Amino acid sequence: MAILYQDTAEEAPETPSLKHEARCDVVVIGGGFTGLSTALHLASGGSKVVLLEAQSPGFGASGRNGGQVNPGLKLDPDTVERDHGSDLGARMNALAGRAPDLVFDLVSRLAIACEARRNGTLRAAITEEAAAPVRVTAEQLKKRGAPAEMLGAEEVARLTGTSRYRAAMFDRRGGDLNPLSYARGLARAAIEAGAAIHGGSRALSVAREGSGWEVRTSRAKVLAARVVIATNGYSDGLWPRLKRSIVPVFGAIAATAPLPDSLAKLVMPQRAVLYESGLITVYYRVDARNRLLIGGRGPMHEIHDCREIAPLMRYAARLWPALEGIAYTHAWGGRLAMTRDHYPHVHEPAPGLLICLGYNGRGVALATALGQELARYIASPAAGIDMPISGIKAIPLHRFWRVGVRFVIARARFSEALGRG
Repeated sequence: MAILYQDTAEEAPETPSLKHEARCDVVVIGGGFTGLSTALHLASGGSKVVLLEAQSPGFGASGRNGGQVNPGLKLDPDTVERDHGSDLGARMNALAGRAPDLVFDLVSRLAIACEARRNGTLRAAITEEAAAPVRVTAEQLKKRGAPAEMLGAEEVARLTGTSRYRAAMFDRRGGDLNPLSYARGLARAAIEAGAAIHGGSRALSVAREGSGWEVRTSRAKVLAARVVIATNGYSDGLWPRLKRSIVPVFGAIAATAPLPDSLAKLVMPQRAVLYESGLITVYYRVDARNRLLIGGRGPMHEIHDCREIAPLMRYAARLWPALEGIAYTHAWGGRLAMTRDHYPHVHEPAPGLLICLGYNGRGVALATALGQELARYIASPAAGIDMPISGIKAIPLHRFWRVGVRFVIARARFSEALGRG
């Protein structure tokens, strides 16, 4: 089994490996949404940019996720402003809230062919208990002018084709796309703007070189005034403590063959995207080719066979009994970077070095927006950035993260089975 997007995405641009010494203003490490957006916006502003990617643009979570373009941070707006103050907190909420605007604007303006649709996001609750915090979120968003509204069971059933949910928040800012096509489109646009993107060029070291930086690969080196590290869930030992500051949780997704028209009309007929409210999130959408993509927490390793995530397929049949026995053609996973405080982390551990990672499952829109923020900050440091810049803090007992994740998932599933989730 393979990643669906590898079979359906637009052709990748040429990104040859770096085989010589290069000099630039900014070297970006990581070819996911953060790195690609940073490179695009820097190059568009006239900076000379080199991007190094260990595999190919979109190889990691950026090209493996559920394709949902969701607005906002993981935490409620009031909580964000309580944690970070009314000024910075409000700017963080605004940045995350308008992040889908940036995605869909880039898709339109740069003519990125990625099956983008803006049909809204549903955050759905199975029980009345689960619906309570969703209502709180909706009220806080509406107070800030967001197009969010609560829907009752009947309206949710009309939008989804299932009677599973008691209520849902519908946020019109959301949508979906083919994420690998989007990543490749960003890469192509960055190259056209003047950035040099090199796949197969894993950064092995980052070190001071005079007043700037030297980044080495196995066959080349880059000398630059500034460095941006954007490796998210695939972070390694490139910078001290970075790998231990996030938990690389594995997501799992299964995709059906294109559904017959009779079934495609029953499953998510309005083509909004949905994620469930609860301790263990299941999310799904029907793509532009009428395939159902359903995802959630899987085993803590790469997925190679649908049988490894059979519970997701059984759950789909529970939502829509007509799908019983439907063929699933693809199954895959990828590493998402989760942070201990559920916020994205921006670090500046040394002058001229920026690090950004940890989107907690909201990376399509948020990583794109933060890439633009990093570029703006590099171009004009006095302007600041609409996200806190923090020190890198290793998570205690990080080496046991797999055990911890399994324990949290098991506890959450037990709690939800008792009706408390």
